[in-house]
Amino acid sequence: MAGWYDDGMRDLDVRPTAMRVPWAGALVVAGLAASLSATSGRVPPEEHRGLEPTLLAQAYYRAAQLPRLRSLLVSHDGQLVAERYYHGARANTLANLKSASKSVLSALVGIALDRGHLMSVDQRIEEFFPEHLRSADDPRKRDITVEDLLTMRSGLQSTSFRGYGAWVASGDWVRHVLSRPLEHAPGSVMSYSTGNTHLLSAILTRVNRMSTWQFAERFLASPLGMDLPRWLQDPQGIYFGGNEMQLTARQMLEFGHLYLNGGRANDRQVVPASWVRRSTIARTRSRWSGGAYGYGWWIRTIGARRLFYAWGYGGQFIFVVPELRLTVVATSSADPEGRSGRHLRAIYALLEHYLLPATRAGLGPPTW
Repeated sequence: MAGWYDDGMRDLDVRPTAMRVPWAGALVVAGLAASLSATSGRVPPEEHRGLEPTLLAQAYYRAAQLPRLRSLLVSHDGQLVAERYYHGARANTLANLKSASKSVLSALVGIALDRGHLMSVDQRIEEFFPEHLRSADDPRKRDITVEDLLTMRSGLQSTSFRGYGAWVASGDWVRHVLSRPLEHAPGSVMSYSTGNTHLLSAILTRVNRMSTWQFAERFLASPLGMDLPRWLQDPQGIYFGGNEMQLTARQMLEFGHLYLNGGRANDRQVVPASWVRRSTIARTRSRWSGGAYGYGWWIRTIGARRLFYAWGYGGQFIFVVPELRLTVVATSSADPEGRSGRHLRAIYALLEHYLLPATRAGLGPPTW
């Protein structure tokens, strides 16, 4: 599928061709198919799997060859099918979500809207930052909306990539973001910038009258039955919006399950179902990757299968495939070499060539 991997994938040896599995590797695959729980993983009984075991085992055989991979978890219809950890990682190892945190921030915005703390995604951010925008250098900045921040269409010069270092070294992150030149009209062009989601965290802090961490712990993590560790704060004490959150791979899977089930968990509507639908509609497209983007979630179609996913630097992923009732989590080393496209393409290929085909046919659409 174009956009997921290129001809360089031929070096990765990930496609499901029997000739590419050496004799010793075939024995490993057979052993994995018999029991993926031999080491650090586990597999529920066969009746709960819903995935073809040989393709599943081949996916894990290939995954074990990726030096940057730290975990791979697969869930079908809410049941954990298999999990494996690599290169010293364990089930209790916290993964830095990096930009997959943006999908969590999106969920928090949906909860704040549901609780009446925010009125609408059409609210202009001038309402929340009058001290910064009343005398803005460009009056169009006052027209930026909450939705523009969610979709990366604020028009402000990006604080990611080349602009990241100067931003996080500044004494006031919110002021720094809002002082950036307006390169596009608000609501028009997607320009990926973590500054957008940090503004969302600042807005949540103001309207909720508690920190983003407190709000997330009380209204998201606790209903999911998990603890959310504190993470990095800016010089004003605002929790970093869209980066540096930490969860275990299993907790990431629970968050994926939440969205698979239309925002419902443990007999409770945690995130409004309408927000889950709205968040995972493609609303813009990255000029860099070509990927479609909603409210903090990336959206793609593989064949006839539509999926949405949280994506963080270095290879932190939560994939949700509603039609197949499939959730996949991958965590990876997030060291400074993490922008390797080769590793990311390998993870995409595991999903496309093994995990999606392994899901048995005949499953209906999502129930929400």
